[in-house]
Formats: sequence, C-alpha cells, structure tokens
Amino acid sequence: MWPPDWLSAAEWQVVGLSLKVSLWATLCSLPFGIAAAVALARGRFVGKSLLNVLVHLPLVLPPVVTGYILLLTFGRRGALGGFLHEHLDIVLAFRWTGAALAAAIMAFPLMVRAIRLAVEAVDPKLEQAAATLGASPVLVFFTVTLPLILPGVIAGTVLAFAKAMGEFGATITFVSNIPGETRTIPSAIYAFLQVPGGEDSALRLVIVSVIVAVGALLASELLARRVAGRIGRS
Repeated sequence: MWPPDWLSAAEWQVVGLSLKVSLWATLCSLPFGIAAAVALARGRFVGKSLLNVLVHLPLVLPPVVTGYILLLTFGRRGALGGFLHEHLDIVLAFRWTGAALAAAIMAFPLMVRAIRLAVEAVDPKLEQAAATLGASPVLVFFTVTLPLILPGVIAGTVLAFAKAMGEFGATITFVSNIPGETRTIPSAIYAFLQVPGGEDSALRLVIVSVIVAVGALLASELLARRVAGRIGRS
C-alpha cells in the first residue's frame, strides 16, 4: 500500500514538498550555475571579482540575513516582489516557490564551485583546437567543454540538491513555516521539537533526510564514474 504507513500523512506531505522545492531549486539554478562557473573560470571582464563575491556571499552571510534580504526584495512590498505581484500576479513570499528561491540561492555557491573546478581542469588547448576548426564558441562549449565537465556538473547538482533539502534559516525567514505550503523537512523537524510528543515524528523525518542525502550522494558518485569512464574511452 502506498504511501507506506511508517510515516503519517502530514509527514509524507512534508517529504513530498521538500523534494519538490529541492528539485525546482536545483534545476532552475543549474543553467545559471554553469554560466557563472564558466565565466569565473574562463572569463576576463570588468566586475569578475564582484561576481565572485556575489556568488559566494550566501556562504558567509547568516542564513537569516539572506532570508530577510529576500523578504525585502521579493516581498509584496519589495522592489521586485511588488512589481511581480502587480504586473505578473506572481507571489514568492510565504509560498513554496519562495522556498525554492531561498534554497536555490543558498545552494548556488556549492554548485558553482564544483562546476568551476571542473572547468578549470579542462585543458584550454582542446577548446582552442575546436575553435581553429571553425566551431563557434557556443558549439565549442556544447561539444567539447560540457562533456568534459559533466562529472563536475553532476557533483555540483547533487551538492546543491542536498543543500536545498537541508536549508532552514533563509527559508523560514522568507516564507515562514506554513503546513502544506512552506513546511519542508528542516522546518518540520524544528516544529515537531517544539511540541510535547513530537520527538518521534522529528526522528522519522531525520531518518528520511539522511536516506535521501546518502542516496543522492551514492547516485552522484555512480553517475560521475560512468561519465568519466565514457570520457576516458572516447
């Protein structure tokens, strides 16, 4: 019978919402992560140092500060949030989409760093050789660079997913802890620990969180090895 009854309906709802938020956060930030990583690894432009600071800022800022900045920016009265609400009818604050945004921002530095290291490991002469044969920069990236950095992309994606699954401070500040809407696994664990008798539910969610994280890391390692093996044979 599905879902298994070792979790309550409310707990399964929390797990499902956490997976939804983490997947959207990871997938939506991946193109930007690759672009930022390539720019930082290969680019020579004014403002590169500033871009590097902005990318890594969520790592050093307290998560609550990041969440408050998001609330000021994307809240209904914020500079961007007000525009999105009035003109596009998009609301992020206190919605699951806002939780995905907060998780994506907090996970972004880890994704970019893993991909950037992979880009820096690629021999530029391979890209230059493809360019001398008449390939455009875009074609060089998709036919040479991207296949070579794919293990790093996989590693960065999994790191970002795991970070998004565990994000708490920025999320609870920006979107609160609303059951069925923004209550992810970390905020649910926190909520269960605040009420008498909630320890069992918190423990079950901790176990689920560990299982998902370990499974994601093992899958990442397997995929990265397979991709690296194919690259080595080509």
